[in-house]
Amino acid sequence: MPLYENTFIARPDVSTQRVETLGEEFDKVIQEAGGRVASTENWGLRNLTYKIKKNRKGYYVHMRIDAPAEAIAEMERNMRLNEDIIRYLTIKVEALETEPSAMMQSRSREGRNERRVSEEKHDTADISNNSDQNDA
Repeated sequence: MPLYENTFIARPDVSTQRVETLGEEFDKVIQEAGGRVASTENWGLRNLTYKIKKNRKGYYVHMRIDAPAEAIAEMERNMRLNEDIIRYLTIKVEALETEPSAMMQSRSREGRNERRVSEEKHDTADISNNSDQNDA
């Protein structure tokens, strides 16, 4: 079967639970048409480069799909009809990536950097407290 990657953007005013439900609904459409969703990544609420349908932010969801073309057509039809989806893009790929996408890798790096900064602040506070005690 052909391999695809799909990314859709949901309106920012929907709940995160609704965004997860949307992903599950599209997964179900693909499965009913004889395909499978290899992985789904929720990239979260992100700023848009430009306004889309009067929205400045949106929830991004990325899916890797192994399905026939008819399944993709049905999923895209459902996305067009769904008012919570403001934009989507599906591309055909040669092979599905097994690693997390670049967006997820950058998020994990950001999380590690934030933890490192907070640890450094904590270590610096301990050092300054120790030097204050030694001075007394």
